[in-house]
Amino acid sequence: MALSKHLNADRLIQAAKDHKGHVHSSTKHHAISAYGGRYGTDPIPKYRLPSKGVDAEAAYQLIHDELSLDGSPALNLASFVHTWMPKQADQLMMENISKNLIDQDEYPMTQVLHTRCVSILADLWHAPSAQQAIGTATTGSSEAIQLGGLAMKRIWQEKRKAAGKSIHEPGPNIVMGANAQVALEKFARYFDVEARLVPISVESNYRLDPKRAMQYVDENTIGVYVILGSTYTGHYEPVKEMADLLDEYEARTGHSVPIHVDGASGGFIAPFATPRLVWDFRIPRVVSINTSGHKFGLSYVGVGWVVWRSKQFLPKDLIFELHYLGSVEYSFSLNFSRPAHPIIAQYYNFVHLGYEGYRNVALQDLKNARLLSRALEKSGLFDVLSDIHRPAEGIATAAKAAIGFDEENIENYTPGLPVVSFKFSDAFKQKNPDVQQKWVQVLLRAKGWIVPNYELAPDMQDIEILRVVVRENVTAVMIDRLFADIIEVVEGLAKEDSPVHALNALQSRKTVEGHHGRLDPGSGSKSSGTYAKQC
Repeated sequence: MALSKHLNADRLIQAAKDHKGHVHSSTKHHAISAYGGRYGTDPIPKYRLPSKGVDAEAAYQLIHDELSLDGSPALNLASFVHTWMPKQADQLMMENISKNLIDQDEYPMTQVLHTRCVSILADLWHAPSAQQAIGTATTGSSEAIQLGGLAMKRIWQEKRKAAGKSIHEPGPNIVMGANAQVALEKFARYFDVEARLVPISVESNYRLDPKRAMQYVDENTIGVYVILGSTYTGHYEPVKEMADLLDEYEARTGHSVPIHVDGASGGFIAPFATPRLVWDFRIPRVVSINTSGHKFGLSYVGVGWVVWRSKQFLPKDLIFELHYLGSVEYSFSLNFSRPAHPIIAQYYNFVHLGYEGYRNVALQDLKNARLLSRALEKSGLFDVLSDIHRPAEGIATAAKAAIGFDEENIENYTPGLPVVSFKFSDAFKQKNPDVQQKWVQVLLRAKGWIVPNYELAPDMQDIEILRVVVRENVTAVMIDRLFADIIEVVEGLAKEDSPVHALNALQSRKTVEGHHGRLDPGSGSKSSGTYAKQC
């Protein structure tokens, strides 16, 4: 059993503190600031409200120092969440940080900006009429997905009741790939809908297989969640193919099954990087789409969106009419009070970047993701599961034979998110059977990088992958550094797969640029025995 399971760190720290005489304090778990002497503050209890507050400056410094233990967002390559905005956006958010979006009577202009954002997204996603589309801001895609699912469930219930059929036996179900993000499964569990998870495979590119999904569809299916950008590998699921099969199913059975597109990430990549790809409201069967403004919408965390193609797909009994905030207002979100500043930040991006700006960011993200993908494959140490660096189907042979392959043209590549998913190659595993892939995650974390290692979705859970999300702040220079660190870690593990050797390897940090401006070994004087050593 691990030693840490036997030791209580808080108790040991408490016992190790200085005590007056031999009397032990009965008050445990205090936060003691290094600035206590400077500000004259007493120890602060960590898990209960202090009886007396402290000076504002002391409180700030105490909390500031504790939070310095958090990691660097720029090196967190596990997260899709955006972590940087221009200082003007920061200023706008601070100026409006106290505003409550729900209070439309007090903040009418804020509500106008909210409505503009919904209209912009409806237009971007080709709603038949941006004026007739309806939508709302959410805390993120998780809430947006719940709302999209609830609308489909309520419409299914109304149809069943109108036909004189039970809505309880056997009850509603919803179909999605086994690679679905947890928010989709949350909807099913929280709102009593059977989740029918379609197993993934190599042949389906680790995502939903539309033909196989049809085996799970019946008259009690409220809808199909189709994901525009799998969190595992970044693959787009084939919305058009799924819709065509559901069209055939309706023609054959009379049962209409709608599609909700989970565009948490892809909703802000596909319209700009690959505008010709048909996945949105151009497909009549797509009734609603969600996205995360705080992912590739390039806003800070706290804003998502859901848009329905028209009002008929948002049941009226999900919309609440409010009379007690000074005017007649309408609400169809899970939250009531909601900060307005994330919505203002989103509108800032729309105005500041425009279509061209969003496209430039998306193309640069994809370019850097392709750079890392190719480098990993060329190393021979890894197989890359994501496909954004590979020619689109039907293009490779024809283009190369005719005029050569234009590596700068995004239309020549398989559409997807700027995500790189990779694993040890078979050749590497054969040569190094005792090296565990999860060690790469641990050793990269020691260098500051957060690169998760985890299993694929059900039916392929025996395969572990490492995954890098290439966001706007992940530059080509950072890709260079990351790749060098990955190679150093893996080569170190391959030389000797002992944990001691891997830890010893951490004292050096080699990069492609590492030799520039550095002295050769032996250039400095010999160590004098102090802590100062030569370079």
